[in-house]
Amino acid sequence: MTLEERYKQVIDWFLANMPEARTELDFKDPYQLLVAVILSAQCTDKRVNTITPAFFKAFPDVEALAQSNTEEVFEYIRTCSYPNNKAKHLVGMAQTLCEQFGGKVPASMEELLGLPGVGRKTASVILICAFNKAAMPVDTHVFRVANRLGLTPGAKTPEQSEVLLMKHFPEHLLGLAHHWLILHGRYVCQARKPNCPDCGLTSCCQYFSKK
Repeated sequence: MTLEERYKQVIDWFLANMPEARTELDFKDPYQLLVAVILSAQCTDKRVNTITPAFFKAFPDVEALAQSNTEEVFEYIRTCSYPNNKAKHLVGMAQTLCEQFGGKVPASMEELLGLPGVGRKTASVILICAFNKAAMPVDTHVFRVANRLGLTPGAKTPEQSEVLLMKHFPEHLLGLAHHWLILHGRYVCQARKPNCPDCGLTSCCQYFSKK
C-alpha cells in the first residue's frame, strides 16, 4: 500500500464514520479558546471545562484578565495541572494582547508564538479552531495515531509529523483530520492498550499489521 493509498483509506473511513468532529473544549470566542488551550496542557479537556465557567465569569474578556494578578487567577485554576505556571502565562498572555494587539487574539502563527504560554501546538489549535486556517496541531494523540497508522513514516518529532500530515491531508480537511486523530487516539487507539477489535482502520494500519 502506498502512502497516498493509506491516506485515502483513512480519509474515506473518517468521512463516513466521523463526518463532523470538533474540539471537546468549551469556548465562545478566540479569547476563551486561547485560555482553554493553555489550561489544557497536561490536563484533560473534561477538567478544563469544569474550570472555565467560573473563570470566564470572573474574567469575561482579555482586559479583565490583564488587570488581574497571578494569585487571583491561581484560585480559579488550582485544580488543573501546573496552576502556578499557567496563572503566570494567562496573565502575561492577556497583558501582551492588550499592549500589542489591542486586546484581540492574533491570527498568525508568528504573532501567537510571541504570547506567554503559547507554543506551536497551542498556536496551531487557535489557528485551526478559531480562525479556520490551515494548521495541524500535533499533540501526543495525533503523534501516536498518525505513527501507528503509518501516516508519518520516519517522523521522530511532533514537528516532523506536522510537516507530513499537512503535506498529505488536503488543506480543506486539515481541521477535521486534526480532530479525527485526536478523538481516535483518546477513545480507540489509546496509548497503553489500543482497542483494535473496535477500530475500523485495521485494514490500513501498520501497527495492527505487525501485531
